Amino acid sequence: MDYRDLKIDIYADGADIKKMIAEHDKGFVKGFTTNPTLMKKAGVTDYKTFAKEAAGAIKDVPLSFEVFSDEFDLMEKEAKILADYGDNIYVKIPVTNTKGESSADLIRTLSSDGLKLNVTAVFTTDQAKAVLDALDPSHPSIVSIFAGRITNAGIDAEPVISEVARMCKEHGNSKVLWASSRELFNVIQAERSGADIITLTDDLIRALPTLGKDLDEYSLDTVKMFYNDGRALGFKIL
Repeated sequence: MDYRDLKIDIYADGADIKKMIAEHDKGFVKGFTTNPTLMKKAGVTDYKTFAKEAAGAIKDVPLSFEVFSDEFDLMEKEAKILADYGDNIYVKIPVTNTKGESSADLIRTLSSDGLKLNVTAVFTTDQAKAVLDALDPSHPSIVSIFAGRITNAGIDAEPVISEVARMCKEHGNSKVLWASSRELFNVIQAERSGADIITLTDDLIRALPTLGKDLDEYSLDTVKMFYNDGRALGFKIL
């Protein structure tokens, strides 16, 4: 298997603006996603400046920026500000606020206003159905299923993705995204489950060329790695 033959779209997940631009310039990834946690990790100190810079540099593929507020009226205002940064902006709306209150009404309002939405932190098919019921099918949207976290709970994420993919196709203008990837095999799982998009961190994107690698060759490379690292450390048993 050659990773360049994958049918699923690869989105880069992160908040390092230099890395985002460099990855975009390579021409392989089809979009970018970020979130407050990734921004904290990347040391972003001014969200609007970061978002404007990213939107100014990356204009031809989807960019997802997330709202920060917990109150729906403030989320609506934030969403409209973010959407104005470019035609390629997808505004990330969490499926609920921190009180567990559904975002469906806000999603309905924003989607009917023509905003492209990426509804995030979706874990169940019931949540996905409520989201799709609220989304206006005349406007593009993304439903992000946090498959990595679902599997962390000991639950197979593939049936969830498959069912949501079916619902998205019936909806007509929504795509399902496999989020919170943990390992490269998730790309295979996501594609065979019918996901349209998968988000990958920098390290997983760099590892993509290992897909389909001969296992005997891979075994030998691993032995050489252990040997060379042992020599570099100067370890001795005898």
